[in-house]
Amino acid sequence: MSQKFFVSFILLVSFLHIGAQEKFDISEAEAKSASKKFNFKANPNTSNYDITYHKLEFSVNPAIASISGKITTTFTAKVNMTKVVFDLDDNMSVSKVTQNGNSLAFSQNSNDELNITLQNTLFSNQSTTVSIEYSGNPTSNGFGSFEVSTHSETPVLWTLSEPYGALGWWPCKQDLNDKIDTIDVYITAPQQYISVSNGMEQSATINNGLKTTHFKHQYPIPAYLIAIAVTNYQTYSHTVSNNGKPFPIINYVYPESLNYAQNNTRVTVNIMEHFINVFGNYPFENEKYGHAQFGWGGGMEHTTVSFMGSFDRDLIAHELAHQWFGNKITCGSWKDIWLNEGFATFLTGLSIEHLDGETAYKNWKSSKISSITSISNGAVYLSDADTLSVNRIFNGRLSYNKGAMVLHMLRKKLGETNFFIALKNYITDADLAYNYAKTPDLISHLEAVYGESLTEFFNDWVYNQGYPTYQVNWHQPEPNKVNIQLLQTQSDASVSFFETAVSIRLNGINGETKYLILNNISNNQTFIEEVSFTIASLEFDPNLDLISRNNTVTLSTENQIIDKSTITIYPNPINDILEIFPSKTLIVKKTTIFNVLGKKMLETSKLSVNLKEFSSGIYFVKIQTNKGNFDRKIIKK
Repeated sequence: MSQKFFVSFILLVSFLHIGAQEKFDISEAEAKSASKKFNFKANPNTSNYDITYHKLEFSVNPAIASISGKITTTFTAKVNMTKVVFDLDDNMSVSKVTQNGNSLAFSQNSNDELNITLQNTLFSNQSTTVSIEYSGNPTSNGFGSFEVSTHSETPVLWTLSEPYGALGWWPCKQDLNDKIDTIDVYITAPQQYISVSNGMEQSATINNGLKTTHFKHQYPIPAYLIAIAVTNYQTYSHTVSNNGKPFPIINYVYPESLNYAQNNTRVTVNIMEHFINVFGNYPFENEKYGHAQFGWGGGMEHTTVSFMGSFDRDLIAHELAHQWFGNKITCGSWKDIWLNEGFATFLTGLSIEHLDGETAYKNWKSSKISSITSISNGAVYLSDADTLSVNRIFNGRLSYNKGAMVLHMLRKKLGETNFFIALKNYITDADLAYNYAKTPDLISHLEAVYGESLTEFFNDWVYNQGYPTYQVNWHQPEPNKVNIQLLQTQSDASVSFFETAVSIRLNGINGETKYLILNNISNNQTFIEEVSFTIASLEFDPNLDLISRNNTVTLSTENQIIDKSTITIYPNPINDILEIFPSKTLIVKKTTIFNVLGKKMLETSKLSVNLKEFSSGIYFVKIQTNKGNFDRKIIKK
């Protein structure tokens, strides 16, 4: 089907779900714009300057698919410059460019570039200001980033520029290599309408039937998070205490949705206060937070004002979470989009845990795991080729759900206190706050608190693909012991073994329970644990803390794990020959040697095993006997 039809289909499906007040997949409902620009790449011609200020003056009418505007931009040269390039779709027509009141030569090309020749050479570290006057019909360019529509037969206009759509309706720096320090937004529209944009409203003046509304935003912001919306909004507010400093949550909603919105947005205060408690002050506390209803099925986290297709509680939490993760700290490339969407999805889970309790949170994890493991491959981190597909960037299974569950797994790995300390350090890092971050930036903060390397974890769960499946064999050879063997297979060949802690719950015949955390560092690993009751059953990952699928648990009687006192191996560490000494009643059937990745290195029935050709390192010995199995770690010198 055509891309435009696909976008319309997503809209229709989303509205049907919302109308039925059903839960919906946020990533699908949040399907992004830029339906034409799947092949967009960061423009190297815009990387030689840094924007410090935009004055954006827009003239629009929600009943008409057009825009005219004047964009005044102050920027600082990083190198000597004789021209400056902005991203602007060639469908938009520039009529005039000035610098210091003087007209400049300019040209537009089919690469969606506006090339401007400066008056004089702008030397490195010098600043100047240019003004661009332009007009056009952005709805005809296929971006989907500027829309005019209706609600209850009333015109509505709104924008949604993530990831590549800003250049479809105003001249900008499109990609993730700059944040604008301050913006002033002036929206001129027929006086019967209310306009909304980022930051705080400064004034609204009426002249000749037109109303100009001025918004000012004084925090760094990337181009894709700048947005406007215009219709016959009704407004109401909630107030939140930001650690003793109140600020407003301003809601712009369609009149016909007023009662529904008022009933559903109250929870924003509770969620906001929880996020403040966990992650620190609301990042834009000197301005506002708010919602503006718009015609997309999901939502979009524009800084200080999320555009909302509905007021589903999970969607409210998701878009609010982005104000910390996505807006305060923005992913430094689309390959790192999980730093936006994975975090926002994870924080949605935290809001469920906070408001509804552990059972609801467990159900949330179950749905995420089911989504992640519905396909055997796919990485959280994107390849270069992946960034050419908007659908891959905003893939719900990987960027959203797997990213969120990876964060939950890190929460368990680091421990509750350390994990949230690390995230708070990340979100308040002076080099990252109100700037861009990439995955290694997050890793460094996690490792600093954890005190150990997380390279193995991120290689397995973020950079590479798939998930593990476990076969758990257990046996209680004595009243006070349980033997547990973990065998793992991987859904994708990119990971040879998922090294991770797994949780086990032992259930006794009289209702007793005991939880175990087993540090599974090799395949076919055996654990012998103390227990004070007779075990009726064993549950693997009972709280759904691990991305895995199709796990099986078997009470092993034929392949029970024998006590280590019945067999001896010597020496350990070993130089060349490993000797196996079974007790008189044992018959050794087979000995298998595995490396640390679970790869079979040798198999023999001999009691003297020659390891002379093995390289130095750690290996695992599995000995099968007539009475069960024996496992031991050895070190080859």
